[in-house]
Amino acid sequence: MWHKRPTSIRRGVLFLAAATLVAPILTLTQVTSAQAFGTIGKFGQQTEHERITRAALACRPNTPSDGTCFEPRSLDQIAGRSGTFGAVGAPDTDEVFTPAAHCDDADHLTSPGYPRGRAEATRALQGCVSQLQGRFAAGVTAAAGTLKADGTVAPGESDLGKDCTFSLGVPGRDKCEAIEGLGRALHGVQDFYSHSNWTDRAAPDRPVGRTNPPGLDLAAPSPLLSLTGGRPLLASAVPDGLTTGCFSLVPLGCGKRVQHADLNKDTGTIDPATGATSGPTTPRGRTGGNFDRAVQGAVADTRRQWTDFRAALTDRYGKERGERIACVLTHDTPVRDCAPRG
Repeated sequence: MWHKRPTSIRRGVLFLAAATLVAPILTLTQVTSAQAFGTIGKFGQQTEHERITRAALACRPNTPSDGTCFEPRSLDQIAGRSGTFGAVGAPDTDEVFTPAAHCDDADHLTSPGYPRGRAEATRALQGCVSQLQGRFAAGVTAAAGTLKADGTVAPGESDLGKDCTFSLGVPGRDKCEAIEGLGRALHGVQDFYSHSNWTDRAAPDRPVGRTNPPGLDLAAPSPLLSLTGGRPLLASAVPDGLTTGCFSLVPLGCGKRVQHADLNKDTGTIDPATGATSGPTTPRGRTGGNFDRAVQGAVADTRRQWTDFRAALTDRYGKERGERIACVLTHDTPVRDCAPRG
């Protein structure tokens, strides 16, 4: 449902074709499992993206939204639920092979002879940030259609009688389009913490290097992931020691580079109410609490992005209209709950 863009349809067709080509060797669920925080509840994944998003954005039980949290039915659309991917999981349906959607391939080590320099790795990270900024901005643009010209809620564009559709360029209601833009941006933001060494610590019992990248042990939210205003990520802002992992389906495709398997913290148990973690399943995730640090970073940055999204709505549409749009996005019965006062 990426807002009526033919390029998304072509990307979806290419994705399906590629999945068909690799199917004898690798199933779609295995590809997804290898690439990012999980989106399904099988094959080693435990719906990690959904659980992170719920921990970050859900209203407290039986508590109406004040515009800062999502009520249950609206939360289902952005986070997903049983049998659906939700907006945050959409990149794992039609952008599996798009590194920028997952902040992959921005790998670099300061050790002599590493096959990629800092500048090349930084360009890949800049591509990820630019991609996520585009998704974020498209969500802000689509959100305008949830209100009529007179400022009242547009019922047909905000109704959630049926689930939204978030894949392969299928157009939908404007509430769904806005949630999709935000959700796709959140996917990459969350993956940054799983796929990079931003919050990490290296394993202390073996030398730091390609299979044991250094850890930066930095706080979240990361200042690198500012998605408002379309400001490009400056190379000078990227720490020299920052790396993400190289992801490839081709045997030896990553050569002597830091590989996804060396760095990812994709899978483990996350409490969707509190964000508490247990049972990390990847080697890097089991090292020094790295899975928990990645999840807590992703939760914190998910909250930051929603705060920034609301601010972007008021910056673009004015305080009254912007706050009403945020009300529509977060409320399950917006025609009733988001009507103009007076």
